[in-house]
Amino acid sequence: MVRFLLTGEGAFAAAASIVVKTGFLYAIMVTGSIWEKVVFGRYLFARPFFWEDVVSMAVIALHTAYLAALLAGWGSPREQMLIALAAYLTYVINAAQFLLKLRAARLAQAGPAASTVEPHLEPAR
Repeated sequence: MVRFLLTGEGAFAAAASIVVKTGFLYAIMVTGSIWEKVVFGRYLFARPFFWEDVVSMAVIALHTAYLAALLAGWGSPREQMLIALAAYLTYVINAAQFLLKLRAARLAQAGPAASTVEPHLEPAR
């Protein structure tokens, strides 16, 4: 995609790659919502993952908009790729949300000592 946006070459390869990645993203979203249902009793927007799910919906909407534009021939190939780029940037935000939540959970599980950079030193008695 970046090659196409910079040079105008490789439109077919970029489009094929985006379509395949979108298919994987749909699969991830379906399996993730099933997991959320099993763990939290809701397919989406369970309290612990509410904001991640909100951003995930934006990711899915942008990927779906790209597919619709591609299949319907809406916009130029460059405009279509810009939609895909927006989808990828939104996905990066979504991944960062997940990683931050995972890190916070691990720190909370390890206890307060894990959140400090240097070990706590007791004064000599």
